Amino acid sequence: MSLAARRARICGLMLAGCAALVSGTVIAAPTRADLERSLALRESWQYLTRDVSWPAHWTPDGTAFSYRKTVEGGFAFETVEAVSQKRSAAFDQQRLAASLTEALGHTVAPLRLPFAEFDYAGDRQTIQFWLDEEGWRCKLTDYTCQKQEDPRRPRGFGVVRDLSVPADNHPRLSPDGKWEALVQDDNLVVRAAGTSQVVRLSSDGSSGNFYDPETIAWSPDSRHLIVYRVRPGFARHVLRVEAAPKDKAQPGLQTQLYPKPGDAIDQEQPVLFDIAEKRQTVVDPALFPNAYELSGVRWRADGKSAEFDYVRRGFGQARIIAVDAASGAAHAAVTEDAKTFVYADRRFSHDVKGLGAEIVWASERDGWNHLYLIDGRTGKVKNRITTGQWVVRDVVKVDDEKRQIWFAASGMTAGEDPYFRHYYRIDFDGRNLTPLTPERADHTVSFSPDMQFYVDTYSRVDLPNVSVLYRTSDGAPIMEVAKGDISRLAAAGFHAPEVFTAKGRDGKTDIWGLVVRPRDYDPAKKYPVIENIYAGPHDSFVPKSFWPFGYHSGGDKVIGMQALANLGFIVVQIDGMGTANRSKAFQDVAWKNLQDSGFPDRILWHKALAAKDPAYDIGRVGIYGASAGGQSTLNALLFHGDFYKAGVAMAGCYDNRMDKISWNEQWLGWPVDKSYADASGVDNAARLQGKLFMIVGEQDSNVDPASTMQVADALIKADKDFDLLVVPGGEHSVGRSTGPIDYVTRRLSEFFIRSLQ
Repeated sequence: MSLAARRARICGLMLAGCAALVSGTVIAAPTRADLERSLALRESWQYLTRDVSWPAHWTPDGTAFSYRKTVEGGFAFETVEAVSQKRSAAFDQQRLAASLTEALGHTVAPLRLPFAEFDYAGDRQTIQFWLDEEGWRCKLTDYTCQKQEDPRRPRGFGVVRDLSVPADNHPRLSPDGKWEALVQDDNLVVRAAGTSQVVRLSSDGSSGNFYDPETIAWSPDSRHLIVYRVRPGFARHVLRVEAAPKDKAQPGLQTQLYPKPGDAIDQEQPVLFDIAEKRQTVVDPALFPNAYELSGVRWRADGKSAEFDYVRRGFGQARIIAVDAASGAAHAAVTEDAKTFVYADRRFSHDVKGLGAEIVWASERDGWNHLYLIDGRTGKVKNRITTGQWVVRDVVKVDDEKRQIWFAASGMTAGEDPYFRHYYRIDFDGRNLTPLTPERADHTVSFSPDMQFYVDTYSRVDLPNVSVLYRTSDGAPIMEVAKGDISRLAAAGFHAPEVFTAKGRDGKTDIWGLVVRPRDYDPAKKYPVIENIYAGPHDSFVPKSFWPFGYHSGGDKVIGMQALANLGFIVVQIDGMGTANRSKAFQDVAWKNLQDSGFPDRILWHKALAAKDPAYDIGRVGIYGASAGGQSTLNALLFHGDFYKAGVAMAGCYDNRMDKISWNEQWLGWPVDKSYADASGVDNAARLQGKLFMIVGEQDSNVDPASTMQVADALIKADKDFDLLVVPGGEHSVGRSTGPIDYVTRRLSEFFIRSLQ
């Protein structure tokens, strides 16, 4: 047998590394010490920076702002007075850490407080922030901290009420202070304030069609109110066995209200009441049939009408419905129709002067997200406000008197990364577009409540954060608040990721991504590639701002891309078609097509980079991701197993029929159809190629963990080999921001070492 034949046979028998053996120098396998250094990289690197700042948050009176910045040993919160420019500590971090230590039951270090940003609650004496999706509030007078409990009845993903929990039925006082409204025996009643004698206003309520006291909305003149009558949906519950509960020998059972795609949801019917005449008017639902969601009612300033938002189930239509207070007649103040979907979470509307005559409305009707001025009486467009092949990302402020709008947008500057956010001001008529943030970077701007000042915090992946205080009237800089210093980080071996673009599947559209190489990268060697994927249609995910310790899929503490790269990989992250913040057509690729995950664009991007960089081993490509990224990881091996060789899928929503109703009906529509099966990792399990490692938290409350086990069952039935790690008690973010982080990341790293090196 010839040398070439023997080499070919050896390569055919090896699990990985054939490309490196044939062409290029094989990299040495990492040692256990290398792995331990990789796991410790985030901890050892993130405290080497100085004055890397976070966005500012203003005091309620607009006289000062506070922000977090990196300091020796961690993070400090600082307050700056806008006029005098005096700096001081935002609060006593020692005392706050002690209070949180007691409240949370574990040690909190003063320079490592578990939140990056906070807001002031009403005054400068109380702050509020989020910890693990729970709101907290701390008083700076005595440093007592409390978790904020929501008094309202819980709802499963916002659309099914938990009827096992009583509604918040405290009496709702009318604006003039004369009346109280509440619900008795499922019907609406009112009474004179401070008395107990009630007047029943409805008699058609029942346990199966009840008036919800949490939806009561009084008119400003106290003459009318609107309340929703609710026909309950299906209360589906997910059950999870807790196999190893803390301080208990026997397993426990956890239950969660968890509506899934296709389930019957609460049906809300707005009902108008005239208090003086005790007249009830059921608002005709013809303009809002089969609602997925109705917003809370908002009364117009003059009390003559009210409005609420409507999204039709299936997400093909959104409207603002206006209701006349005198007659109860409804009309569509704005209507937004889409052949695919209206992105419900990105809706924006502003009722000019609160009278309903004019409405500022965000729409993708021309293929890009832009602002329009709508005649609220006819629903017709009065004029466009913004236009062009770029997208409005956020509206910061609408000034009704000056008829001006402050907003963030991306893609307006030719030749620049189309994801960079810049801020602008524009008039209602679309004139006088004024840029506020000229630096070639990604910007986050915080305006003072009175709009006299703003703090611009900008950065790129290769530019540490810079924060500058400006005067709004003329855009003049007042002071440099902070400028990041990464000299010690660079000395420790940090190199900024490479930004790389390649053409997508249409041959025209630029696909943007990041490349992270090993610290000791040698272009003469061959490196296997790992893609960090999150391809959910709800956003874009490739980092644009500076913070090298968070370049990963989900969570703040999972192994960073650099840490993984240092084990001998080139690690990349890409935004393919189907993600957000580009054109409507770019995002629409995901509609009823979640299995796509932008893979045709991603694979072309990989090939373009391999053509440029000989060290990029296109024959050994792995992939990892969590949640929707976990689903995409599995789909890479199911539908593109000829390209992707190994994948780590964490907490994946592998079958969208098993996942939460809200996210999945938004992108796959309603009713449940073939598109759900087409994207299913269960239905397509027999197509698996390559090596798969699935990780799931036993107590995942975001994605039903049964989804992972159903994929495992299907793979077993298809006689497919795979690895599975179930973390007892683990939540959705297990191994990423909670749970045994080092253990999970070690297992992830070792899997890729075995599979690709």
